Amino acid sequence: MTTEATRDFAPTGLIANPHVQSILVSSPLRRVLLRRRAAPVLAASRNLLLDCGEGVRLHAWHAPQPGAGARGIAILIHGWEGAGDSSYLLSASMSMYAAGWDVVRLHLRDHGPSHHLNEDLFHSNRIREVVGGVARLAELFPQRPFCLGGFSLGGNFALRVAARAQAAGIPLDRVMVVCPVLDPASTLDAMERGPRVYERYFMMKWRRSLRIKAKLFPQRYDFGDLKRFRGLRDMTDDFVCDYSEYPDLASYLAGYAVTGDALAGITAPTLLVAAHDDPVIPARDLPRLARPEPLQIIATTRGGHCGFLPSAFGHSWIDGLMREWFGAAAAGA
Repeated sequence: MTTEATRDFAPTGLIANPHVQSILVSSPLRRVLLRRRAAPVLAASRNLLLDCGEGVRLHAWHAPQPGAGARGIAILIHGWEGAGDSSYLLSASMSMYAAGWDVVRLHLRDHGPSHHLNEDLFHSNRIREVVGGVARLAELFPQRPFCLGGFSLGGNFALRVAARAQAAGIPLDRVMVVCPVLDPASTLDAMERGPRVYERYFMMKWRRSLRIKAKLFPQRYDFGDLKRFRGLRDMTDDFVCDYSEYPDLASYLAGYAVTGDALAGITAPTLLVAAHDDPVIPARDLPRLARPEPLQIIATTRGGHCGFLPSAFGHSWIDGLMREWFGAAAAGA
């Protein structure tokens, strides 16, 4: 593994605060601004349903370039309880589309407008269907280069897809992940020990998603009063026991960790970007990753969780880095 220690993101002043970075990136005002900037990619986007095998369907938005002159295709995956129009993903999509790429914003099960597609609930170990979805995209869009990106939990999924791509026949040319979940147990600990705003935010969004699911499948789900849970650990433990094949919380969390040998099978050039001040994903877990030759890591001084904002309403530093990393594949590097 090569660590690009010379690349850094280190703003100064209030914007350098990790909590400012992490919260500002998804703020309502920034979201409004991004939707204006992203008008071309939003206008070009069309619904796409993917047969992922085993009766599973996933939803995506596909934005093709006009004509047949795309530089390649970029598949991007949002984080937990995010969606294809989450600010960080929309910013990256806008950037790649403006640079001449076709863009697919892939939704994980029960995210975005997809709750009705599958009766079983989402959980983070459903990697087979995401591998199947990316494989189907490779069949539908054979243009090269074929690149995959992901943020937070979406970055975790993208890494696991990359580790399985060769066996699944997916022709990945490049992969880039931003603040991926490394060890879910560490992430849960970090949210419990950090400011309550993060835990409350994710619980609010998860409750909303579960209420949508229960309304769509009332014969299957009655979750009761979802406000009864004290925190994410309590809530996740309950749902693991009642709605997953895992016997306990520890085995469930270990199931989607990418530490240890989980990434040893990566063969495509892969860039992992993390921030030392990420309040959700502890950077101390980075040395616990496998070190296949194609994996490169940039661990920045600042950036928060999926922030990397040089100014309150400026373009994310990540967008330029993604254009550069994926663009090298288009240039044949």
